[in-house]
Amino acid sequence: MSVMEQKFEELRRRLEEADLGGGADKIAKQHESGKMTARERVLELVDEGSFEEIDKFVVHRCNDFGMDRTIIPGEGVVTGYGKINGRGVYVFAQDFTVFGGSLSYTHAQKICKVMDLSYRNGCPLIGINDSGGARIQEGVESLGGYGEVFYRNVRSSGVVPQISVIMGPCAGGAVYSPAVTDFIFMTEKTSYMFITGPQVIKQVTSEVIDSESLGGAKVHGRVSGVCHFHYPTEKQTLEGVRELLSYLPDSNRVKPPVVPTDDPADRIIPELDAIIPDSPRKPYDIKKIIKPVMDDGRFLETQANYARNLVTGFGRLGGKTVGVVANQPNWLAGCLDTEASVKCGRFVRFCDAFGIPLLTLLDVPGYLPGTQQEHGGIIKHGAKILYAYAEATVPKVTLIVRKAYGGAYVVMASRALRSDINLAYPSAEIAVMGAEGAVQVLFRKEIADAPDPAAKRAELINLYTEKFASPYRAAELGFVDRVIYPRDTRAVLVRAFAQLENKDEEKPKRKHGNIPL
Repeated sequence: MSVMEQKFEELRRRLEEADLGGGADKIAKQHESGKMTARERVLELVDEGSFEEIDKFVVHRCNDFGMDRTIIPGEGVVTGYGKINGRGVYVFAQDFTVFGGSLSYTHAQKICKVMDLSYRNGCPLIGINDSGGARIQEGVESLGGYGEVFYRNVRSSGVVPQISVIMGPCAGGAVYSPAVTDFIFMTEKTSYMFITGPQVIKQVTSEVIDSESLGGAKVHGRVSGVCHFHYPTEKQTLEGVRELLSYLPDSNRVKPPVVPTDDPADRIIPELDAIIPDSPRKPYDIKKIIKPVMDDGRFLETQANYARNLVTGFGRLGGKTVGVVANQPNWLAGCLDTEASVKCGRFVRFCDAFGIPLLTLLDVPGYLPGTQQEHGGIIKHGAKILYAYAEATVPKVTLIVRKAYGGAYVVMASRALRSDINLAYPSAEIAVMGAEGAVQVLFRKEIADAPDPAAKRAELINLYTEKFASPYRAAELGFVDRVIYPRDTRAVLVRAFAQLENKDEEKPKRKHGNIPL
């Protein structure tokens, strides 16, 4: 064997050793628990044949607690770059078969390298988390490694899309990096996120709870709102990541991708003419307006099971991505509350950061009343919506579907917050409050003194309704640009966003604002 052949043989041996990670027995255990290995996940995520792994031979530098006797190439994380739908991405995937995926300083350095490449080259970053947390044997070095990752998460925020995919345990300091990223995906029954685990909680508070109930995918998808998407299997989760990326730009330096469609831009949707109930108290599903309007009826909803009184997500109009925010009359009558406010504010700010135009559909009777809301901070949380919309400089189109009452109307992309195009259905009601409440405030004495208070009240309600329970008073004053037939919604929206495509709005000179956190 020649010298060069010997070198080739050494490379082959080293590559095979690195591919084995923690060893065949640990890979088998990973599979038995219903989980793929780190490399399998990466290869499932990216386009076939596109992944280029880097730092495959990196090893840790710890000599304490016998660590010098256990050296595994790759250091518990697979890193590199590839393509998704033909577009470049950077990826890291923690390998649970190597020291439980725990983060050492060199493990962190590998992650930081792809984060830096992502930042400099303007490509999305996807992190697949499956880790027991900080490498205890390294002490402060591993904690310093986390700090380096966190810093880069913040630096990249609003520059490149950052997506976290939780596919195993994610505990302690490890959860802060995903929390700073733009979207979090979880796999049901095999992924968990928590600051302190069940054992610590039991020791400190005597509460008994399992990992799934404490920080499983459904808990974070429905209760905490930490998780944006969750799926039953790992393959479905990774496919969800691919779908989300199809709507997003590579970075804040470029526009979102345009996807050709055969769906006519001027398609009429006759069924929308009958979508709004005759009774203003009757609920309906706002998604029955959103989906038919979008290209090919496709709409990717974010946080679908959290704050269900507000719908957020991505669709396309004429092949171009739009971010959609809509009140959901099917849940809490579409009222805004603390959870919906946080959900809305963060989504709007993401879209603005990455140049994604915003479509807002209003059917909102106001903010949800009650001591729980007031004591829960509805004032500061509700202000997040108005801050996000007022700050946003992307094209903003607002469609008032039915109710648009009080402060909730104002904060949700109203004319005063610089919505570019304001539309309304004939069913729109734009007022400080509903007719019954307004009459009770304005004419309490007049009603009480009337010979027939009930008849007088009904007369005044009809009068108030005639004046304000329609879009025409707002249209007369210029707060609404057009009143449209529901059937024409798609055609009108496509033209509106096309007209706003080259919008340029200069922001005030400042370091940054102070959003009410």
